[in-house]
Amino acid sequence: MRGVRAPPEWVAEISTTLYIGLIALAAQASGYFYILFPELGALGHDILKRPRGAWARAPLMLVLTPLATAGVGTLITRHLPYGLTSVLLDVGFSVLAITGLRSPIAPAISAGLLPLTLGIRSLRYPPSLLIGTGMLACIALLRARMTAPAAPTVAPARDRVDDEVEEAPVTLSWVPFFVVFIILAVVAGELTGWRLVLFPPLVVIGFEAFAHPAVCPWAARPLALGAACGLAATAGVLCVSFLGADPLGAMCSILAGILIVRALDLHVPPALAVGLLPFVMAHPSFRFPAAVVLGTAIETVVFLGWRRLARAAHARAGSSG
Repeated sequence: MRGVRAPPEWVAEISTTLYIGLIALAAQASGYFYILFPELGALGHDILKRPRGAWARAPLMLVLTPLATAGVGTLITRHLPYGLTSVLLDVGFSVLAITGLRSPIAPAISAGLLPLTLGIRSLRYPPSLLIGTGMLACIALLRARMTAPAAPTVAPARDRVDDEVEEAPVTLSWVPFFVVFIILAVVAGELTGWRLVLFPPLVVIGFEAFAHPAVCPWAARPLALGAACGLAATAGVLCVSFLGADPLGAMCSILAGILIVRALDLHVPPALAVGLLPFVMAHPSFRFPAAVVLGTAIETVVFLGWRRLARAAHARAGSSG
């Protein structure tokens, strides 16, 4: 028997599109559209594309981490109004859960923040995530059991980078500036009236960039990151507007997101979740892409400023030594 091999890129992309269509069909049939959790686009694409990746190798965490953060996020939504305090509590618990469990599933942060952002108060929301994450966990387990372990090889450089970005952070020295980014985004949302300036996948993007600044593939390409998120958001709104919030629309949106990140040659899985957000919004409009661009710009400015300060401090320490 051969080891687990990554499928051709186009096979993984078609499989992701079909997977999202199936999840959207379940959401439509049940009448509970939060089954189509937006981060399933990012999780599905990475797991189906990289069967030996960090997310695919952690099926238990794939199920448990989003469930835990979604549960706490729902409780916070039921007892506190949206604002800086509730957002910091929500994101803070999610980050602590990921670091405490040593879980690589950073999209769980989005699972925790989504109910607060969209006002989801139903206790059915957390278990609804199990449909999508459970299916992906089963796929990962079946792949692992049906094939023998691969012979030791050196993984491609891009896969090694992806694995490092997806792993839980080792230190928490980046947290203060991550908090600054969240505060600025919440304030900007209040000033503009666009709560989705801090759209949930953006917190995942920021978390992975701040926690892994040396290797994060989109950290060095802020313009491409903003373009990817803005275009994905626009594609999502267009798909809902013309095709409806149904399986065909969701499949077209995730496919558009895949094509966008491919065209920009930027591996940023959370951007695929951005295009699915309009499918769980009450009244998606083109204010959403504008909010996405503004939020991404805030994250980029804070991140680049923090990285510059960190490099300057490191250089001073080196020269004094």
